[in-house]
Formats: sequence, C-alpha cells, structure tokens
Amino acid sequence: MKLTQILFLTSLMTATSWVSAAPLISAKEAALPAASGALATRGISRGPSVKLVSPEADTPVSSPLDFKVNFEARGEGKIDPSSIKVVYMKSPFVDLTPRLKNSISASGIDFSKADVPSGSHTIRVTAKDTDGRETNTVFTLVVK
Repeated sequence: MKLTQILFLTSLMTATSWVSAAPLISAKEAALPAASGALATRGISRGPSVKLVSPEADTPVSSPLDFKVNFEARGEGKIDPSSIKVVYMKSPFVDLTPRLKNSISASGIDFSKADVPSGSHTIRVTAKDTDGRETNTVFTLVVK
C-alpha cells in the first residue's frame, strides 16, 4: 500500500469516528435571566400529545445529549410540522426552532448530539394539528 493510501485511510477512519456536537443552547443564552411569569400549560386539551423522550426531564445528564420529543395527534387530525415551535424560556425568549428545523417531523423532534451548557434549562414546545388544535408543553433539562 502506498503512503498516500495509508494516510487517506487513516484520515477517513478518524473523520468517521469523530462526531461533532451541534449547539442547542449557547452559554450566552444560558446566562440570560429566567423568564418571569407563570410557565403553566392548560389542562385537558384535544391538541396533540407532546412528550419528552430523551433526556428524561429533571434528571441530570451530560452534554452532548440526544434531544428527542414525540408528537401524537388525537382524533382525525395530523401534526403540522410547520407549526412546531421550540422556545428556551429566558428573558427575552430564545427561539430554538431554526436550530432544530432539520430535526422536526410530524412524529417528533430527533436532534442528536445536542450541545447544552451545564445548568437547568426550561423549554416550551408548541405543536398544532391540521385542525388547528394547539398544545404547549414545558419541561426542564438538567445538564451536569
């Protein structure tokens, strides 16, 4: 094998074994003051179900983490992926939706290797179905 082939194979193996984390929340955003006011969501809703799958809410995890949320429509409606909004509850609010755009589908959000600074991070996910019914879900990610 020629030296150039060996170097190429070595660099290819190194590149495939190295996986970079993508920023979900920056340190600058994490340093913003917490949003004021009630973060409560409505009670019974006919809107879609929004469930945090990973990481488990309020359970300390390390960064990078896999950020996964499942959506489930109720009744005849279907989830409208263009209606999904993800907001970091800081003052002012930080819209995380553009960072997650390629990870959002009608079935949920699947954002692997999310880089999140240490701390407690409150996030609101809003989803609508094709009938216009809306659900807001608030959860907290805890990163050690």
